[in-house]
Amino acid sequence: MQLKIAQLSDIDAVLKLHAKYQVDTIKEEDKKDGFVTTAFTKEQLTKLIIEEQGLFIAKEGEVVLAYVMAASWQFWSIWPMFAHMIKDLPNLEYLGQTLSVDNSYQYGPICIDKSLRGTSMLHEIFEFSLKSMSKRYPILVTFVNKVNPRSVEAHRRKLGLKVIQEFSYNGNEYYEMVCSTSKENRA
Repeated sequence: MQLKIAQLSDIDAVLKLHAKYQVDTIKEEDKKDGFVTTAFTKEQLTKLIIEEQGLFIAKEGEVVLAYVMAASWQFWSIWPMFAHMIKDLPNLEYLGQTLSVDNSYQYGPICIDKSLRGTSMLHEIFEFSLKSMSKRYPILVTFVNKVNPRSVEAHRRKLGLKVIQEFSYNGNEYYEMVCSTSKENRA
């Protein structure tokens, strides 16, 4: 298994994995094990790769079995949900810092093929992306829909993210979570 920052040639394989677990295309019986809410286009992933170097993948041969997206708030701002989160950043504090678009980034979604769930893959790809993003930002911010308990539990218990607040958006309820990109502050 190879962990790497995705290249343009990986986009089709990422979209294939994404389609398996995206809320609009996932099999109903698989929803209980977690899902991704946001749909992405080739153009959006191209921008994520070229401008942000923010698509991290686990690949076996030509098959992408896991991915994590992470990027600046500027990248995410085209989606109304993220614009809502950006407006609220100045109201949040973590590790003595008021959150901003300059000291934090949006992590997620993360998607792992069910064949690798329950293995060390979640931790491995998360740490791989965190290490890369730590060169640019001290704080990771993300959100998880409350109707996705598997993802909530994975982020809290397995990855150690802290719930900084709960919020409502577009009729849904979310946990907003944070962590430091510095290993010293995550201990």
